[in-house]
Amino acid sequence: MPLSLLALTIGAFAIGTTEFVVVGLIPTIANDLSVTLASSGLLVSFYALGVAIGAPVLTALTGRVPRKALLVSLMGLFTLANLMAWQAPNYETLVVARILSGFAHGVFFSVGSVIAASLVPKDKAAGAIATMFSGLTVAFVTGVPLGTLVGQHFGWRATFLVVALFGLIAMVGALVFVSRDIAHAPPSSLRRQAQLFSEPRLLLVFAITAIGYGGSLIAFTYLAPILEQVSGFSPPVVGAVLLIYGVSVAVGNFFGGRLADNRGSIVALKAIFGVLAIVLFLLDFTAAHKLPVLLTVLVWGSVAFGNVPALQVYVVKQAERFAPHSVNVASGMNIAAFNLGVAGGASVGGLIVTHIGLMNTPWIAGLFTIVALLLTTLSGRMDSESSPSPCMKSETV
Repeated sequence: MPLSLLALTIGAFAIGTTEFVVVGLIPTIANDLSVTLASSGLLVSFYALGVAIGAPVLTALTGRVPRKALLVSLMGLFTLANLMAWQAPNYETLVVARILSGFAHGVFFSVGSVIAASLVPKDKAAGAIATMFSGLTVAFVTGVPLGTLVGQHFGWRATFLVVALFGLIAMVGALVFVSRDIAHAPPSSLRRQAQLFSEPRLLLVFAITAIGYGGSLIAFTYLAPILEQVSGFSPPVVGAVLLIYGVSVAVGNFFGGRLADNRGSIVALKAIFGVLAIVLFLLDFTAAHKLPVLLTVLVWGSVAFGNVPALQVYVVKQAERFAPHSVNVASGMNIAAFNLGVAGGASVGGLIVTHIGLMNTPWIAGLFTIVALLLTTLSGRMDSESSPSPCMKSETV
């Protein structure tokens, strides 16, 4: 692996870790800063909003900045934001730090993909990009649970310090090993990006992404409190459970992608959303029992993010059909939809915890997932109805 690609992968690992490590630290942060569980959970929302808002805006504004300089600056911003979180004296400062971290997230992967592809021959570009994104998977499998354990043993601030160190390593690696001469095409303007919202079929996909991906976050954001307060696990065991969850996520992403390739995106999404809804409803019944809840979490992880590959493939296909001039923009907007879903899901979860109780998050998350399933079914039917029949195709020929 080129050292420059390794630097990108380390950056992806750091970013992936900081996005969701808060999930395992919500009880710890809430106790230390004397805020509610709901307020602590909103730290996930603020980060995701930073990604969703910052990615399109900053990508457009920094289109003419040299790629290496931009990459180094992004990792510098990310590192400083996590150092701010490390030293945060209060909740408000931590919120600002999370938003700034989110700003770096979206643009990093946009720029990093271009750089990764430029490091290898054209026929290996996809593999290089996949290698960089593997940092996210590794973060979910190891970074989040280990960051949770660090926070539980040495205080939550120590977790952000460790993440900042990884960000610093990635920044120095980019500064030393990434070439200055990286060609790039200017990104689409904000006006061009906004035009996508006039296409109903793409809006439907974005809605499926936000609701289907974000619905699970209603419960996932508060998984640690559920495991501690309802299941009766100690904080160190919660970290181990998150490790199990992360492993199942990695496996689920792989099989989710294979299912989408072999059976099509709509079939894959319907299957994943269906199983996910069932698991979320089951969590209401298994949460109070240690072994059943472990099995539930294991299955949950296998489908929780397995919809990501299918959703990305589907939005690209829909863009090629209904907005061929904006395929790349549509893909980027779908990433923003993912993060709007995260922000919305975590926020809705906070409202549920505050007003009707912690254990109402799983079944309500299940209802949101069913909505995503219905929207997916609708989109699939619209695809079938708008496709020409074999007779029409032969007549056209």
